[in-house]
Amino acid sequence: MGELAFRRILVKLSGESLAGTRGFGLHFGVADRLAEEIREVHALGAHLGLVLGGGNIIRGTVASQQGMDRVSADYMGMLATIINALAMQDILERKGIETRVMTAIRMEELAEPYIRRRAQRHLEKGRVVLFAGGTGNPYFSTDTAAVLRALEIEADLLIKATNVDGVYAADPKHDPSAEFLAELTFQEAIVRGIRVMDGNAFGLCKDNALPIVVMNVNQDGAIARVLQGERVGTLVR
Repeated sequence: MGELAFRRILVKLSGESLAGTRGFGLHFGVADRLAEEIREVHALGAHLGLVLGGGNIIRGTVASQQGMDRVSADYMGMLATIINALAMQDILERKGIETRVMTAIRMEELAEPYIRRRAQRHLEKGRVVLFAGGTGNPYFSTDTAAVLRALEIEADLLIKATNVDGVYAADPKHDPSAEFLAELTFQEAIVRGIRVMDGNAFGLCKDNALPIVVMNVNQDGAIARVLQGERVGTLVR
């Protein structure tokens, strides 16, 4: 194994990335391809944590906008992330990777409760840890949960795996000539009004100097290339 640029990382996968082109539910073909990416990263010897969103099943913020109680809606969103984590765990273990699902909401029949020191020990033993249930509190996004877990496990890098190649100066869907930004500072992102992730999560990264790579998860081998020091997507630090 060669020297890795980042030894311990946390990858945030959106729920939508698990839905594929259908846009909802769990597309097992897509999930299997993502699991193969994770297997490649694991084979490099990296310590790897995963946080999965739940937007392919339900988004708490959207449900609350449609009249549902916000707290109940957010808890439903947290449960959706646990469904996704259990599915990804099954796929990864069928590929021979030892995993643990740790939940912020206690449900011992399915997964371990989140305990920071235990999570760190799992990583040291080479297990992929899937952090589910968000922060365990309503009003906080899975972006915030991902940053929180990354800081707690002392990750070197947070990767936000999306369906776009990185950060642009404007929305490339509406402005095809929008400038691609290969690197920017936290302050530049704030000044230019670029939403890398939600405000709470981004503020935590900035305050704790946790670098973020925003990249397209649909590029084969992209996460492994980031770990090996290649410039993929956009680096924010």
